[in-house]
Amino acid sequence: MKFELLEEKGKVAERTQASILTDLIRRDIIASIFPPGSKLLLRELSARYEVGTIPLREALSRLAMSGFVEVVDQRGFRVARASEEELLDITRVMTHIEAEALEDAIAHGDLAWEGKVVAAYHQLTKLPMLNDKVPGTLNPAWEVAHDAFHTALLSACTSTWLLRLAALLREHQARYRFLTVHEIEVGVRDVSAEHSAILKAVLNRDARAACNSLVDHLNTTARLAVGESVGKTSTKKRTRKAAPAAAA
Repeated sequence: MKFELLEEKGKVAERTQASILTDLIRRDIIASIFPPGSKLLLRELSARYEVGTIPLREALSRLAMSGFVEVVDQRGFRVARASEEELLDITRVMTHIEAEALEDAIAHGDLAWEGKVVAAYHQLTKLPMLNDKVPGTLNPAWEVAHDAFHTALLSACTSTWLLRLAALLREHQARYRFLTVHEIEVGVRDVSAEHSAILKAVLNRDARAACNSLVDHLNTTARLAVGESVGKTSTKKRTRKAAPAAAA
């Protein structure tokens, strides 16, 4: 009986370790520490994270299910490849999901929710978007605060599935933001003003304006990431599709 209990504790610890590893590897993939398409060798990952191969395989399998990792020949793993088509697809779905979730949040959010959104916005405005220590890269603290702001915006949404999907899509879009920051860092947009417009509409409980501002914000990120020529054509198509959700 004692042996069985110890064995069960070991399995729980292993699952916990796999969960932690899933978060760590996902974070490193998003931050482009592991570039798109690069092989994820177990021996190298084992040395980097100081863990065994069993929890590593479990973590990589989980990441494959969420689209961050690809299984190669049923044996190895590599980082999911990136493409303009995928980013545009992510954004197209994201505009529908986040607009619907934001509309629901505005309908159900209370004063505590408003306070949470304002606090997250305030924290975001105090951080520079770019990393002063590593030119041409995102500031990790800004990225955390940016995710917190968007999470706070939707937090009063009553649909668990909308929130789950929004969180997953936001993580995938963040990977592209890290990959393409060198394309969007030149002063071609005012991200702070975009966030401010979303916040103002939310506090005014203007769901139409808030959703439209959010959709424009997401589409602008994609358009600048893939380039003006591709982005303009795709944004027009996406905006027409996203309009019903944004205006709902």
